[in-house]
Amino acid sequence: MNAITLLTDDHDKVKKLLADGEKTDASSPDKRRSIFEEIKREMTVHEQIEEQIFYKELREHPKAKDLVLEGIEEHNVVDTIMGELELTEPTDEYWGAKFKVMRENIEHHIKDEEGEMFPTARKVFDSDELNELGKRMGEMKQEAMASLQA
Repeated sequence: MNAITLLTDDHDKVKKLLADGEKTDASSPDKRRSIFEEIKREMTVHEQIEEQIFYKELREHPKAKDLVLEGIEEHNVVDTIMGELELTEPTDEYWGAKFKVMRENIEHHIKDEEGEMFPTARKVFDSDELNELGKRMGEMKQEAMASLQA
């Protein structure tokens, strides 16, 4: 699988989880907690493979460096919000607002990547390089998911 396909599949999964989470309210704290934990797990692994493999390679190209730096900062913002959500009870009136802000930030990040970064990556890398990156990212993803399940 090529790197962009792998990342886009991750985006689709997280967008569905975000939509599911947005439909919850304070009367379903267990469901909120479960959806959030899955989002956190998916985002943690996604950011790891993206930053350590995809971004690292893409950053070497002058046309992509600023996009990569922005992507890393967007990850940092989402991580901060996730940290706050983790400390907020799902029944707290602020939980829904924090979740919404997290969703908006993630969706903005996805839009930037799919609209700007991925087209740039397709110009910078040939299909063999994208496949090699995807292979490495897939392996790292499997290992990281397994370690989070343990």
